[in-house]
Amino acid sequence: MKVLAAMSGGVDSAVAAARAVEAGHEVVGVHLALSRMPGTLRTGSRGCCTVEDAMDARRVANLLGIPFYVWDFSERFKQDVVDDFVAEYEAGRTPNPCLRCNEKIKFEALLDKAIALGFDAVATGHYANLVSTANGLELHRASAEAKDQSYVLGVLTQKQLRYCYFPLGDTPSKDLVRAEAAERGIQIAKKPDSYDICFIPDGDTRGWLDEHTTRVPGEIVDQQGTVVGTHDGAQGYTVGQRRGLRLGRPAADGKPRFVLSIRPVSNQVVVGPKEALQIGQLAGGRMSFTGPAGFDMAQPFSCEVQIRAHGDTVPATAQLVSVTAANRTEHTRKDATHELVVTPQQPLTGVAPGQSAVLYQGTRVLGQFTIDHAVSVTAM
Repeated sequence: MKVLAAMSGGVDSAVAAARAVEAGHEVVGVHLALSRMPGTLRTGSRGCCTVEDAMDARRVANLLGIPFYVWDFSERFKQDVVDDFVAEYEAGRTPNPCLRCNEKIKFEALLDKAIALGFDAVATGHYANLVSTANGLELHRASAEAKDQSYVLGVLTQKQLRYCYFPLGDTPSKDLVRAEAAERGIQIAKKPDSYDICFIPDGDTRGWLDEHTTRVPGEIVDQQGTVVGTHDGAQGYTVGQRRGLRLGRPAADGKPRFVLSIRPVSNQVVVGPKEALQIGQLAGGRMSFTGPAGFDMAQPFSCEVQIRAHGDTVPATAQLVSVTAANRTEHTRKDATHELVVTPQQPLTGVAPGQSAVLYQGTRVLGQFTIDHAVSVTAM
């Protein structure tokens, strides 16, 4: 099998490429250049996609004796990830750029180019399992529960799964991957994992947004619409935030207030009590589905929902519904014709529009959608 190994410069993708070579495949390594100014991306343990990472990936490819290339996806990355990040914040949502990068860059742009060049599969260092059945491929959680990355792979489609190759999926732990890397003579065996947003060098998301968006002052209101303060730009707030609200008057009950929602049309930030952050229903679009062919999402179905990469799953009922004038809100995407509505059996916390909600049945991933709006249990 002709395999394109996506090599980030980290230990996981290095071992994945090594295993592909060891399995007898014809392997070619590729590193994705996601910025034309890579020095603006984070270095060391706080980022990915830097010049240092590209050099590390090349050294591993040389060790494995495979061809190695660097592909420039910087313009695509800016359009599909960075610009989308800005647009989502301006729409009152809190996006997940790493998940969007998986969807648009690593498993769309890269996969499309690999297929066009005649590759049979793209190997990555993600921790997830593919299971072949009579009805097609199924995406499942990894054997290493602590490293499971099926949540960020929920954006994949059935067609894309046919070209995916996850050599680390059945590895019990990251420690074993590092040990294997050391045994193979891979010098980055102890390289720290990357985290946070690669295109925000200092980790100051609010400061970065100040430079890339226009702040428009507005009101901070309570659930009854009473003005309790002002803000200098709604994109500087996120659902669940407590600190930095600078409210001019205390709540009647004396309890702390939290950001409950952001209203992009009226440019208002809504605050209220902590209990109002308990969510009883989610709805949203930007759906992708990896489940079985012929699955009728228009009929209510049982599943488990997960709203964070390493969060717990909660039993739920889901259904695909049509967007009408009656159920459209200011948070509904303008081009939405359908949305997935999920009702968990117990309230969810830490829910913000813009997050991805991934649906499971057991260890199997059914698909995902981007949360556009949520309903508090206090409003149901």
